[in-house]
Amino acid sequence: MTYTIKNDLKINTNFLNFVNEEILPGLNIGPDDFWKNFSDVVQELAPINKNLIKKRESIQKQIDEWHLANKNKIFNKNEYKNFLKSISYIVDEKEDFNINTLNVDEEIALIAGPQLVVPVDNARYALNAANARWGSLYDALYGTDVISGEKGGSYNPDRGGKVISYVRQFLDQSLPLDNCSWEKIDKIVIDDNEVQFFFGKNKKQLKNKNQFIGYNGEKSNPKSILFKNNNLHIDIIVDPNNIIGKNDKANISDVVIESALSTIIDNEDSVAAVDADDKIKCYRNWLGLMKGNLVHEMKKGGKKFIRKLNSDREYTGKEGPKLKLHGRALMLNRNVGHLMTNPTVILKDGSEIPEGILDAFISTLCALHDFKNKNNSRTGSFYIVKPKMHGPEEVAFTNNLFEKVEDALKIKRYSIKVGIMDEERRTTVNLKECIRQVKDRIVFINTGFLDRTGDEMHTSFEAGSMIFKGEMKKSTWLNSYENWNVDIGLSCGFSGKAQIGKGMWAMPDKMKDMMEQKIGHLKSGANCAWVPSPTAATLHAMHYHKINVFEEQKKIKTRAKTKLDNLLEIPKSDRPNWSVEDINRELENNAQGILGYVVRWIDQGVGCSKVPDVNNVGLMEDRATLRISSQHIANWLHHDVCNKEQVMEVMKKMAKIVDNQNKNDPNYKKMSEDFDNSIAFSAACDLVFKGRIQPSGYTEPLLHQKRLEKKISS
Repeated sequence: MTYTIKNDLKINTNFLNFVNEEILPGLNIGPDDFWKNFSDVVQELAPINKNLIKKRESIQKQIDEWHLANKNKIFNKNEYKNFLKSISYIVDEKEDFNINTLNVDEEIALIAGPQLVVPVDNARYALNAANARWGSLYDALYGTDVISGEKGGSYNPDRGGKVISYVRQFLDQSLPLDNCSWEKIDKIVIDDNEVQFFFGKNKKQLKNKNQFIGYNGEKSNPKSILFKNNNLHIDIIVDPNNIIGKNDKANISDVVIESALSTIIDNEDSVAAVDADDKIKCYRNWLGLMKGNLVHEMKKGGKKFIRKLNSDREYTGKEGPKLKLHGRALMLNRNVGHLMTNPTVILKDGSEIPEGILDAFISTLCALHDFKNKNNSRTGSFYIVKPKMHGPEEVAFTNNLFEKVEDALKIKRYSIKVGIMDEERRTTVNLKECIRQVKDRIVFINTGFLDRTGDEMHTSFEAGSMIFKGEMKKSTWLNSYENWNVDIGLSCGFSGKAQIGKGMWAMPDKMKDMMEQKIGHLKSGANCAWVPSPTAATLHAMHYHKINVFEEQKKIKTRAKTKLDNLLEIPKSDRPNWSVEDINRELENNAQGILGYVVRWIDQGVGCSKVPDVNNVGLMEDRATLRISSQHIANWLHHDVCNKEQVMEVMKKMAKIVDNQNKNDPNYKKMSEDFDNSIAFSAACDLVFKGRIQPSGYTEPLLHQKRLEKKISS
């Protein structure tokens, strides 16, 4: 890489040119001013960032020493809690307060619905996610296992009939008619600013006439009719010439619903960005989304076409005036955390720039284009989701960083909004005080089972061997953690102002199971929950028509608050009846997930993959899933549940299985052909055998090192 020296910084020349030639034009910010302000902030904050990471290490060392010193004693929860307070792992909880965040878009504050997460480095995925604001219920149901039976190669009328019946039942629940079912309707018209439904000579109306919002086409022959339920829109498409519509007695050809209200464009766990070229690719896609001009050329069915951002949707309002609805999901940007550095910029002391500082500056700089064109936020806000923060002090640092960026770019204070990912144990136990540090800019908290479990295991590494990974979801700490997050958010006034989120559905091919289980997120008080695809967003959106989350939140506010003691219940096991077969089965499950993910990360730079598990069920894997699996094996090695030879044998066995699962990928390179020289295999092994000494159990340092090694050798 070539560098250009500017204001005591060595800046990758390609990156410097990218900022100067692609981002800055049109912003009324001169390159000299930008780089001067950038340099000043970086040189001031980088040492603070480094000290925060050192403090993490110091606290972890003290916790390890406490567990070792008390190894042969009966565990005393009060002594443990007092110890954590004595080292400032748990801080004092202060007086109650409510968040003060202003200028929040309605998709975050007022509407409950699905949230997509998508890697920023893949333009096609990013465009698909942004465009997933609206989705066809007919397509989502026809193409998934929610509807039983075979899909077949061509249109199957029998399956289509099941889809239509399913959707009619959904409409009966969401838009009920007065003493009639949608199944009976054979004509829909607009008359006297009301929607009228006919079956034969009988005329019916909506039970709640206010649900009718607008339409397209002629009143006597509308092309679409727009409704609203629980703040979400439903668009009934009428087309007698369509293959579906002509065989439907009401000529309904589709039902299109608001789906992904928001999407997190991710620079972190789902991305493999290790150098300046990678970062430029990520930022360039984000810039295109903020300018509204990102395009991607693709092929489908032998034809080339250009994918771009959808336009807004226009209707005639029921009272006459035109009505415009946003055509895209509200986009948030997940920056990286505080740990990692990146060689894109080299500091005066020769160290790399903290990547989180780089992300904050450049993602915000790109978002300034949206401040002008309102392509994304209509309130002049930019939303950064900040992961992997440990406690209030690190959240305060993020607030300080955002203030410095706002001042450097001359934008209004609190224009940058923040989402706290509650996925580290020190943040969980201090969540209220973490929120306090950003009470004027916070818009989001959520839970993340996998990263949070990874940190749970690493923090208590010396406490003993961990329970089986599958048992974690039934453990005391996890259930308490999920409730605690909602309790704290509601007590701080999030309802109607900010999002309380729940985690990802990781099985994109198991939509029937998702429809049965994920409604639980709404019942738990979450006004957004993560989904892995636009199709999943459309299906999950149906849940938000069934349940009014804000009413659920009112009920939850009256319950007793979750106890801190339950959060501190360590998920260790006494190993009373573990057989060798059970241990090996768990090792194989973990190893297969590690290898299936790492091989694509290292060899192909793919940060998020649908990886078949040991039962060939596709699971969405990212660094969070990698963290829990690698820490689990590392913990078992450390406590002699298994040994190195046993684990290596399992790793090689599962590598062959992963190789076979990827046999149809022309870009795939087998690990098992040469274990000794496979960088991907060595990376997977290092994550396990060196897992004990990784900072907080994170996988990024080893992955970045091995990916750079692979890029140099290729």
